[in-house]
Amino acid sequence: MKKINIVLHEPEIPQNTGNIARTCAATGASLHIIRPMGFEIDDKKLKRAGLDYWDKLDITYYENYEDFLAKHPEALKTIFYFTTKAPRAYTEVTPYPDNVFIMFGKESRGIPEEILCKNYERCVRIPMRDTIRSLNLSNSVAIAVFEILRQWDFEGLREDGALTKFEWEK
Repeated sequence: MKKINIVLHEPEIPQNTGNIARTCAATGASLHIIRPMGFEIDDKKLKRAGLDYWDKLDITYYENYEDFLAKHPEALKTIFYFTTKAPRAYTEVTPYPDNVFIMFGKESRGIPEEILCKNYERCVRIPMRDTIRSLNLSNSVAIAVFEILRQWDFEGLREDGALTKFEWEK
């Protein structure tokens, strides 16, 4: 079965994590959070950003990166590290594996370079202008998740919408 696993390495901003949690709920992705975090999990900004979707999440916490790898050794074969420092674009990965892990670093510094250097071939970037430091974390996660889902033909997701008060005119 195809599965997206979003890994946040030491997230700092509760609103970003809340928005990412909402993306997980909407797409069926699992959320993995590596501590330390820059906020408490009961932070009202986090809850507000995630709205009422917290009960629809598959979320796991880890004490550190080593704890994450110990609990998910399979990730070493299917993980991609999203970083502005990567040599290639995220769209160059085709296809993404069925049980993919995508890792994103903390908002202020990204994924530690010692992790990136050990995993050079699995580092990818979202192209952007060279005068901009980076995109917002939750936006970057959404871009990555929907590229993977697009490659998987949006399997398991509803692709049609319906009006609530009107009928479509054809």
